[in-house]
Amino acid sequence: MFMHYKEIWKQKIADAINALLAENGLPETVAVSGVVAEIPPQPDMGDLGFPMFAYAKILRKAPPQIAQAVREKLDSSAGSGVAKYMGPYVNVFLERAETVRELLKEAALGEKGGFGKPGSLKGVRIMVEFSSPNTNKPLHLGHLRNDILGESISRILAVCGADVRKVCIINDRGVHICKSMLAYQTYGNGATPESERIKSDHFVGKWYVRFNQMSKEDPSVEEKAQDMLRKWESGDEETRYLWKKMNEWAIKGMKETYRRTGVSFDAYYFESKTYALGKGEIAKGLEKGVFYKADDGAVMVDLSAEGLGEKALLRKDGTSIYITQDIGTAIFRHEDWAFDRLIYVVGSEQQHHFKALFSILHKLGYEWAKNLRHLSYGMVNLPEGKMKSREGTVVDADNLLDSLKEMALQEIKGKEREEAVGNPDEIAEKVALGALHYYLLQVGAAKDMLFNPKESLSFNGDTGPYLQYMGARISSMLRKASLKDGALTYPAIKPELLSGDAEWDVVKTLFDYNNAIADAAEKMDSSLVAAYAYSLSKAFSRFYHDCPILNAENPDLAAARLALSEAALFVLKDALRLVGIPFLDVM
Repeated sequence: MFMHYKEIWKQKIADAINALLAENGLPETVAVSGVVAEIPPQPDMGDLGFPMFAYAKILRKAPPQIAQAVREKLDSSAGSGVAKYMGPYVNVFLERAETVRELLKEAALGEKGGFGKPGSLKGVRIMVEFSSPNTNKPLHLGHLRNDILGESISRILAVCGADVRKVCIINDRGVHICKSMLAYQTYGNGATPESERIKSDHFVGKWYVRFNQMSKEDPSVEEKAQDMLRKWESGDEETRYLWKKMNEWAIKGMKETYRRTGVSFDAYYFESKTYALGKGEIAKGLEKGVFYKADDGAVMVDLSAEGLGEKALLRKDGTSIYITQDIGTAIFRHEDWAFDRLIYVVGSEQQHHFKALFSILHKLGYEWAKNLRHLSYGMVNLPEGKMKSREGTVVDADNLLDSLKEMALQEIKGKEREEAVGNPDEIAEKVALGALHYYLLQVGAAKDMLFNPKESLSFNGDTGPYLQYMGARISSMLRKASLKDGALTYPAIKPELLSGDAEWDVVKTLFDYNNAIADAAEKMDSSLVAAYAYSLSKAFSRFYHDCPILNAENPDLAAARLALSEAALFVLKDALRLVGIPFLDVM
């Protein structure tokens, strides 16, 4: 089974420190997870560095003394390397040939091997909710960030061994939905997406913008929308018919966008089917004294003890709000698929909402509420400024993708690569998606960001197209190798030949893959995998530049370098999959 060289040495360091503690009659023990491993700033200082500062107080010795004592305790013969003490550090120089041999052995196993499968979450059932669209408008740039965050973290959790269920809550009811319905009812005149020749979710979104214009001209339409919501909740036949028709249009269009972006769900939940359950739970909480009625008739909960103040759960007219359906949906989901954890991928502006939701569910007696988590992400805007749905200034997901695709297509034509890539239109679509997803994931989720379309499509530097180009370059080289007589049937690989610094950088980076994935899963941060893919691409680029591969001085060296290239391609392709970047073998 694959084991990261860093973890091997962390275990050895922990064992050595614990032996020192025992010799000194100290009851403390050091866990492997608490051992800090660093990368030395210079190659001549080794491949790993372990600082001893943290143990000075416990052992009552200076860090350099501890480093020397730890070094003496280590059994280097079993650790594929040599340890030395350098001041307050224990620095490890890995045995290159043995490390390369292990790497190539694992790489040869392909998907059956240990690359990209840390196993740290084996058997854990994790539900991930993301996207959460409203049926009054199409998906927009903000949804695109949400979607790739949810899709990517789901893939990362799955390769760590978790049983992952991706779910989407369709917010298909509420006053905002009624606003689109009212505008269409007033001015639609029976028009359909087909008659207007417009994508169905865009057609619905047009009426939400129209309502905002109506509201500016006649503020009374706001109350009409509220009245329509009351009719909907009472089951008014005409209102329900219009609602169903417009929701079908909206959802049909959204699913087309999901397919285009490679996003998928294991289950859809609908607010219209869970809000009543939420109202029922609130009624139970009211009976138990968990909630109370305000003077105006609204149902409230006091979360002052949690630092969250008072929160409304039902309006004074008895209609539900967002948190009503969220309560019902969470309970319904756990009954439907008993998760160990539930992760909500929702914007940072909803932090207070989710803290309140988790507290309310706990007050209602649901023990699993302690395993709910809000994966918060920041706003994403364009350089032109903040987007507003009701004013029609939102950048629709489809329109943005079309624009990126056209820019990528022009780049392909500008370089006269149409014939080489085979299908320019298909490649341009994949380049656009790679540019978009990488740009949205390259920064931590919590940060607000500006999306710069032109910058995202650069084929140089820290971008999705650069990573796709690197994959295509390696693929092209391996194709050329397969066409050469005997190129892939050289004698048995001799890992000791891969001793150069550029080759060693690729080897160490490849061995870091499992660690990068496990870290990303633990921190719920896909940007760590995106950063890893870029680091691997840079390391391989240096290797490709410094080390002749197909034209190496002898067949054995060429075979070893080709094997290393195949390993790099396997890992890069897998890393790109985890962050939603289409792999291209030609570009």
